[in-house]
Parts: sequence; C-alpha cells; structure tokens
Amino acid sequence: MSDMTPYVLILYYSRSGATATMAQQIAAGVESVAGIQARLRTVAPVSTTCEAVDSEIPAEGAVYADLDDLRNCSALALGSPTRFGNMAAPLKYFIDSTSSLWMNGALIDKPACAFTSTSSLHGGQESTLLTMLVPLLHHGMVYAGVPYSETTLIETQTGGTPYGASHLAGARSDRSVDDHERALCVAQGKRLARLALALHAMRQEAV
Repeated sequence: MSDMTPYVLILYYSRSGATATMAQQIAAGVESVAGIQARLRTVAPVSTTCEAVDSEIPAEGAVYADLDDLRNCSALALGSPTRFGNMAAPLKYFIDSTSSLWMNGALIDKPACAFTSTSSLHGGQESTLLTMLVPLLHHGMVYAGVPYSETTLIETQTGGTPYGASHLAGARSDRSVDDHERALCVAQGKRLARLALALHAMRQEAV
C-alpha cells in the first residue's frame, strides 16, 4: 500500500470469528473500488480484574490498531459482537482512548459505518449499531448505513439492517455468515469506499 493511497480502516473485535469474517467481506467491498485500500485492524481483549499487557502482535488475524491507523484513515468501519445491546468492552476501551483525536478534530467529515453479530435475531443488532454510532458522531464523522437500494436488505431472513451490516450467529455462535449477510457486508464496503474517495477529494481541494 502506498503511503499516499487513501484507506478505509476496518476496526473490529471478534470473539468467535463471525465479526472477523464480516470485516473481511467489508474489506473485499472496499477493495473492489479503484483508488482506495482496506486496512484491517483489531483490538486486544481486556481483563475485568486488571489492565493486562498483551503481545504487541496477535498470534493470528489482523494486527492491533493504534491511534495513527485511525488518525490517517479516510473512512472507518467499526465492528463488534453484541454485548447486552452494545459494543463489546475491548472495542469500547479502544474508542475511549481516542480523546486526542477528538480534541484535534482528526476524524471530522470522514465517513463511517458499523457492523455487528448477535447470537439471536432480536439480540440487540439494531441497538448495538445505534450505540456504536454515538462516538462516531461525537468525532464529527458522517455515518453511512445500508440503503434499501440494496435489495438483499429486503430479501434477508437473518442479518441485515439499514443501520449497518449484521449477522445472526446462532445460540452457540457457530452459524456461518450466509450469502445475504456477505452481500450486505460487501455492499457496505463499496459504499464506504465511494464516499471516502469523494470526501477525501473534497478535503484535498480545501487544503
């Protein structure tokens, strides 16, 4: 990836693998658009009893995000499994560390979206996406959901919302991301990439 190539940061936490699969599909959507790249990043687990120190590089999967990944992105896709209708603590912990970016307005006017996975169909998909939207708005980002021009949004019997891509993982979190859910992830990635390029060009012209 060239240092000059704009990129969409796909930042997620995944416990059982479904959110990571969704992130990869969003990345595929991003990279189907010419002139922009996808950058996959994850966050480390957190402990309820102490602040644990994890290895700087995870054993597998995407590397851990740092603030520069977020500062320099042209767009952000934020992904998490649902935890009682909200994002998981590890992702919230990272978001809570971004005050310096907020103070400098680093993310203002950059497009963003969210995606999630739940064990049950009514287990908080929409509330999780809406609560993930809140810190993005505080950062001044431009939120982009999934429009109903994506007809898969009407056809799906599992995941998929206008607030963002979603997945029904099942009671044991072992249900694979199906074709409709994958299609909506790819569509969301494409839309985010197109918006990122348009707004990136506008910011460059304003400089």
